[in-house]
Amino acid sequence: MGSATVLWFAAVVALCILALRGDGPALILVVAAMAGGQVLSSLLKSAFDRARPDLIRGGPAVFDASFPSGHAMMSLVTYLTLATVLARDEPRRSLKSVYLAAAAILTLSVGASRVLLGVHWPTDVLGGWCAGIAWVSLCLLAALAWKPRERTAAPA
Repeated sequence: MGSATVLWFAAVVALCILALRGDGPALILVVAAMAGGQVLSSLLKSAFDRARPDLIRGGPAVFDASFPSGHAMMSLVTYLTLATVLARDEPRRSLKSVYLAAAAILTLSVGASRVLLGVHWPTDVLGGWCAGIAWVSLCLLAALAWKPRERTAAPA
């Protein structure tokens, strides 16, 4: 659930829905969050260049740096951004909670799987989540600041 293929498939489905709704700002937010998140993940991996754990013999062969976990970071960025976009226009609080809970469960599952597979240290996953939360927060703040303010009529 955290591979680039699955994440981009989920995003493309959401982008198609947003395009059909005519929600250009949300579409831009999703693309910017995911593309920027991928760039940030790559930059952080290059900067830290941490070796992966070598705990499980015959485990998956992975060749890039370990910190932060790109799967953990990008699953958080993707699922939290999509949940936020879906929850934004949802009038029912119960459905907003479902969107956010699903994003949290998927993100936690991906992070746990990275440690259980032996391809990341727990701190790699925590670092990915922290970087992902920071990036999504920046994207959402930028989207709020960019949103045109509603004009109210001046009193006559």
